[in-house]
Amino acid sequence: MTLLRRDCLILLGALAATGARAGEATASNAGEFSFEKPGGGVLPLGDFAGKPLLIVNTATACGYAGQLTGLQGLWTRFGERGLTVIAVPSPDFGNQEPLDGAAIADSARKNHGVTFPVVDKTHVRGATAHPFYRWAAAEKPGQTPQWNFHKYLVGRDGSLRAAFPTPVDPSDPRIISAIVAELGSA
Repeated sequence: MTLLRRDCLILLGALAATGARAGEATASNAGEFSFEKPGGGVLPLGDFAGKPLLIVNTATACGYAGQLTGLQGLWTRFGERGLTVIAVPSPDFGNQEPLDGAAIADSARKNHGVTFPVVDKTHVRGATAHPFYRWAAAEKPGQTPQWNFHKYLVGRDGSLRAAFPTPVDPSDPRIISAIVAELGSA
């Protein structure tokens, strides 16, 4: 009897843990997620409902860090029309984000003129990946971050519209066209 009870408890615990992970992967849209802000607080993606988002995993010490300037250009060009760019600093690729907390946003602002939101350092791949990134991987298998500066375009409806790998510069016509198409949709 004791063995049976213990086995049932183990099974229930495993099912509960699996259900929590599965629930994250089956979210209906990006608005169900939020990111921690440096220094405390939360940035809920639901606050941007009806507006497109460009979510980019960044790293201030990466060779692609110059893309922060291009991302700022997108924010400046399309921000008033509704686009929000969100930087998600990540230590996942060569630990090229050596800074923590507000120091990351300060560095991006000082070195690249960044004025768009920069969230707290976050894992974007593997078992410890942020729930948004696990959801995005389920939505766009094979189009997950392979390095810093992977870009996800979230549509006005919260769906994942496009993914752009690291080498695709923010000024690339594919990104511009995708953003313009999303801004033009009702």
